Amino acid sequence: MAHRVCPWWLGYFLVSPIRRWLTKPEPIIAPYVRPGMTVLEPGPGMGFFTLPLAAIVGDNGKVIAIDLQQKMISRLKKRAERAGLARRIDARISGANALSVGDLSNQVDFTLAFYVVHEFPEGHPFFREVAAVSKPGALLYIAEPAGHVTEADFETELESAVKEGFTITDRPHIKRSLAALLRKA
Repeated sequence: MAHRVCPWWLGYFLVSPIRRWLTKPEPIIAPYVRPGMTVLEPGPGMGFFTLPLAAIVGDNGKVIAIDLQQKMISRLKKRAERAGLARRIDARISGANALSVGDLSNQVDFTLAFYVVHEFPEGHPFFREVAAVSKPGALLYIAEPAGHVTEADFETELESAVKEGFTITDRPHIKRSLAALLRKA
């Protein structure tokens, strides 16, 4: 599959009321996120899931949102400030081929990789980094856009995650998506 990064200007559509009408973030994340958790969100864009995640984790939790594009992170920070959630969000810029999260070793309870794994040049290094920061028993929720990512490519992503110590525990249904929930051993 070709490596392509979502252009920053598309981020405005990704946080629009139209998208929220089509896909509500809370029903997707609420069963897996609790107050006090540390959540990793690679590729948050302008914060469609980040703000609801921050609301759920509460004052004792944290969301680490990592994006390659400065404009996405800048807009996410502005939205978080307006929502009163900025203290709960650690917004970072990643490298082109890595999340650069070595400081989070064994700290993450939940990772949401929503429509992002296909944007990495290779999935295996991504899953290696996620595994390194995940606590034993931590959950990894992967969703990819159906049609844009083929079922065969999605299964290859899952195989890479399994090689890094994750086990597939569920295949949640999300409209127009391929999705899986995995748990770190």
